[in-house]
Amino acid sequence: MKRETFNAKNAPQPRGGYSQAVKLENFEKLLLVSGQVPMTSDDVLPDGFEAQARQVWLNVDAQLKAAGMGKADIVKVTTYLADRHHVMANREIRNEYLGSLAPAMTVVIAGIFDSSWLLEVEVVAAQ
Repeated sequence: MKRETFNAKNAPQPRGGYSQAVKLENFEKLLLVSGQVPMTSDDVLPDGFEAQARQVWLNVDAQLKAAGMGKADIVKVTTYLADRHHVMANREIRNEYLGSLAPAMTVVIAGIFDSSWLLEVEVVAAQ
């Protein structure tokens, strides 16, 4: 698969570990991961935003692995936050997980299905 990222000079530059656009060519697998919520496999909700965010990324990672993929295959991330006050903590924890990977990304402040969930994350991955 060929992957190329773009950050057009005549448009706003990304802030916080993402690319404005990602172009894929010659990929064989495309995985669409539904919004992952901050629950453990035994239905425990961690306390606080940081713990919930780390759990969400553990859940994303589990879905990728189940499909024979890994975080390096992520090309798009959409994050739904229950409160804009979590933006910086979200960025920090997301960057812990993604490292130098800079997929296309959107962050939305939204009312989330369960009011005790502070975020939900969906990804698109390709190989």
